[in-house]
Amino acid sequence: IEWHWHREFEFLYVESGQIICGIGEKQIILSEGDAIFINSKILHRFYASSGGVIPNFVCMPEFIAPENSLVYKKYILPIISSNMSFQCFQIAEPWQARIIQIMIKIMETQENEKIRELSTLALLQHLWLIFYENVKLSDKEKVQTVDEAAQKRVQLMMQYIHENYNHEISLDEIASHIGISKSTALNLFQRFIHTTPVSYLIGYRLQAASWLLKNTNKKVKSIAYESGFHNVDYFCRLFKKRYHLTPSEYRCACLKQYSSK
Repeated sequence: IEWHWHREFEFLYVESGQIICGIGEKQIILSEGDAIFINSKILHRFYASSGGVIPNFVCMPEFIAPENSLVYKKYILPIISSNMSFQCFQIAEPWQARIIQIMIKIMETQENEKIRELSTLALLQHLWLIFYENVKLSDKEKVQTVDEAAQKRVQLMMQYIHENYNHEISLDEIASHIGISKSTALNLFQRFIHTTPVSYLIGYRLQAASWLLKNTNKKVKSIAYESGFHNVDYFCRLFKKRYHLTPSEYRCACLKQYSSK
């Protein structure tokens, strides 16, 4: 799962395998049985090992309690508005093991359509109670934080790329969009997502092209242009380097996978 962020907070459990979780500037390795909470609006991505199974769920804070309620203001807002970026859970720690058990129950509950919403709410409120009681936001040594101002700049540049990837855009335009120098833009991208703005742009274009190949009947040439590539041969070379298939081969592989289901 590539770099992204959302207003919902997220809980993820490693059912099997191992994952590398990038959160802001940090890289966290999670093994089988571990879990993690990722706070609202935090930039993150996941890399799973082959065969890795990592069920997760995201939740709007208002699902636990209405935004104007005392419960929300007293128990939810202090966490989602804090500088905490994430919290890992391991079964060796009793309170964290309880949270992992509840996370598993929440995921299992989704199979029961009759009481899914009510059961999920009850379990999530119980989970949050344990979480709130045990997380010490004032303990600066234990709370995992992120440079919010720097992260916001990276997110704004990423958003600009997402909105303009199909046009010709330069590093200078990406940086000047938020009023910073090219060198600052480069440093921020390297700090948070370990690549350059231009490399991220190319990766995003290839991701868009792969979606079009999988979900439309458009010609490869049209997809290349629509994804921001104005040289089809260059697009095909980059695509094969990333996906180890030509665009046409990738489309055929997707069709075979779909027809076998």
